[in-house]
Amino acid sequence: MISHFLIWPILLPLLSAIVMMFFWSKPREQRVISVVGHFFTLISAIFVATRTMKGDIYTLFAGNWEAPYGIVFVGDALSGALVALASFSALAVSIFSAGSIGNGRASFGFFPILQFLLMGLNGSFLAGDLFNLYVWFEVIIISSFVLITLGSEKAQLEGAMKYVTMNLLASIIFLTGIAMLYGLLGSLNLADLSRRIAESPDIGLINTAAVLLLVGFGIKSALFPMYFWLPASYHTPPAAVSAIFGGLLTKVGVYAMFRVFSLLFIDDPFIRKTIIILAILSMIAGALGAMVQENIRKIFSYLIISHIGFMFAGLGLFTELAIIGAIFYLFHDIIAKTNAFLISGIIYKIRGSFRLENIGGLYNQFPYVSILFALALFSLVGTPPLSGFWPKLYLLQGAFADLNAWMMFGILLASLLTLLAVVKIWIAAFWKKPQVRKEIQERAVWHTLDQQHKIILLTPIIMLTLASLLLAFYSSEVGSLAALIAQQLSDPRIYIEAVIPTP
Repeated sequence: MISHFLIWPILLPLLSAIVMMFFWSKPREQRVISVVGHFFTLISAIFVATRTMKGDIYTLFAGNWEAPYGIVFVGDALSGALVALASFSALAVSIFSAGSIGNGRASFGFFPILQFLLMGLNGSFLAGDLFNLYVWFEVIIISSFVLITLGSEKAQLEGAMKYVTMNLLASIIFLTGIAMLYGLLGSLNLADLSRRIAESPDIGLINTAAVLLLVGFGIKSALFPMYFWLPASYHTPPAAVSAIFGGLLTKVGVYAMFRVFSLLFIDDPFIRKTIIILAILSMIAGALGAMVQENIRKIFSYLIISHIGFMFAGLGLFTELAIIGAIFYLFHDIIAKTNAFLISGIIYKIRGSFRLENIGGLYNQFPYVSILFALALFSLVGTPPLSGFWPKLYLLQGAFADLNAWMMFGILLASLLTLLAVVKIWIAAFWKKPQVRKEIQERAVWHTLDQQHKIILLTPIIMLTLASLLLAFYSSEVGSLAALIAQQLSDPRIYIEAVIPTP
């Protein structure tokens, strides 16, 4: 079904960014426009999500050039849900940024760039062909590179160089895979490629292109062993930037893997086995990395790597239960990781440090805020009945049904190590007595903020925590949505027929 509403989650951030250009020297107005723009983008994204959740797939052909010859935007249950979650998380980050980003960064375009980043994210989720997916990836890279370097602190610039170098390498590998597929099949439209691959005799070269795409998307997703750039960079920018990076950027690579490989390559046993091995290694390596860190944002960065493995586990197994678990985990992780990094920003304002040894005593000083933080942190672990528990249960059932003992071992071990890492944070930051050091205490600004400012900073954390609790309380409904997505991913004919109807 053709519908023009698919373009609004892309156009509204662009329009918001353009409007903010006229208020370049007015940071206060930019803050207001940013929050309002994100709010209306969320409304449009919810509209897309509610339409696609009914099982229909919507298409929009740019310039009325029908597929496979023109640019096409496609909205199905997966892309609709991710556009809504991305817009919601971006609104939360925008509110937090309004209270935490100083006038210096704001005067260099922080808020317009945040809108461009959301535009790239939503464009990626709705792209219907490989080249336009690549173009949206580049919009994301450029926007994120600006955000990670604003402030020009030494740690930021070092992290930014690692971040942009690896992501540009991933883009080159991705583009090489695209070129191979176009040379072999003469098309880049995903629906058209799915049909042509089934009829192509060049299976060896197509599998080579698949490996290139796996490496390209694997770098962007921080999949083992291509993850080292992430913990070296995500802890360097302000907490608001780390939050949108941790919550959303790696998930674009996960989405691309699910979209492209379910349509084109998942039937190949070698590809599936490779994904399963990398998923298990990512789970364990990321969790082990988190265990040995003392910087709270580095702990969260390594947990991103570990939990990316859970999502790839569902893709590798590619059974209904496993896909449901992976998609559910994707939804949960967007909310939970965004929230975790925002919480780290609040902790920094209270204690002036991200290192566990310098925090301490938060529960005695802020008991109600600490309980709020606890709900968010233990959702990361998957403590029953919080939101992280249900997708792991689906994944374990999927691994058990597939008789994959190694996958079950990886899920259970990574879950245990995640629990130990979060308990370590809880004991060090919330229960133990604080070690007051003058030079660190001078960076703590929470006590200087007025009540209104504190409410602005806590509001997005409350929003995200409530969203996480809703995922837990309505796990049955979320599972039903994930089952619909699993059905659409498992049967490429549904997607193909929606984009290129049979005459």
